Amino acid sequence: MLAYLLRRVVYSLPIMLGVALVCFGLVHLAPGDPLVSILPPDASQELQERLTQLYGFDRSLPEQFVSWVWRALQGDLGTSIASSRPVATEVLTAVVNTLRLALVATLIGFVFGCLFGFVAGYFRNSWLDRLASMLSVLGVSVPHYWLGMVLVIVFAAQLNWLPATGAGPGGSGDWAWNWDHVKHMILPALTMSVIPMGIIARTVRALVAELLAQEFIIGLKAKGLTGFGVFRHVVKNAAPTALAVMGLQLGYLLGGSILIETVFSWPGTGFLLNSAIFQRDLPLLQGTILVLALFFVVLNMVVDVIQTLLDPRIARA
Repeated sequence: MLAYLLRRVVYSLPIMLGVALVCFGLVHLAPGDPLVSILPPDASQELQERLTQLYGFDRSLPEQFVSWVWRALQGDLGTSIASSRPVATEVLTAVVNTLRLALVATLIGFVFGCLFGFVAGYFRNSWLDRLASMLSVLGVSVPHYWLGMVLVIVFAAQLNWLPATGAGPGGSGDWAWNWDHVKHMILPALTMSVIPMGIIARTVRALVAELLAQEFIIGLKAKGLTGFGVFRHVVKNAAPTALAVMGLQLGYLLGGSILIETVFSWPGTGFLLNSAIFQRDLPLLQGTILVLALFFVVLNMVVDVIQTLLDPRIARA
């Protein structure tokens, strides 16, 4: 297991370097001057040159990239152009908020997705199968930002049951596990959980249908094993794939939550990315994308290791 873990770490290093290169290159390909947002309209040429030197924009792109990677390895992602705060501080706060929301959404999606998937797989071609499949397709097909706006209109504007925006009372970004804060999470978490629920349901449904048709299940039934005993073996064989899908969905939610967090004004990485894009804040944009991409790489590695623990055949292969 240790050798497998070391191999996964070594394989991840060039991927991380490639992620950093792509992140840096894509951000710098965007047109426009990043200093426009902080320079006054009547700024002198001397002031422009001083700020350009301060943020390192006067150097060549390879020099900027090497300097940025070296500082990032030391935990320094630069300083935000718009707020003059350390990028690492802003990104860390946003990542914690997004991770909290994404974990809850992934848990909801995983539980209901597995439930719908197992029901559809066990009762193939029945009305339960058709109902569960319809719900999973609907979950994947509905635009989540549109669903978020509908939930806000119904549960916040009309029924006044839940707050529409923010992560806490009065728009506070501080978090505490109490009802005043949890109720701010319900609508965005439900909105984010719809897509992973549909994907996991369809994946589990296909896995269960395939497993029930395999010879070892027929052998288990021939030995007199029925009901929960067969179900336990199906779950054990379906768990690694379902876990891999869940890990990927968690990574997608961390990086793809920009529309949902904008709709609900949730102070996470999506909301931060949206602000950085409109303000042309290159250091903040680069730092946020880099942290999210590296988190996705690390998450994939962790899921691979957990899969190996659940199914030793993976390590032997």
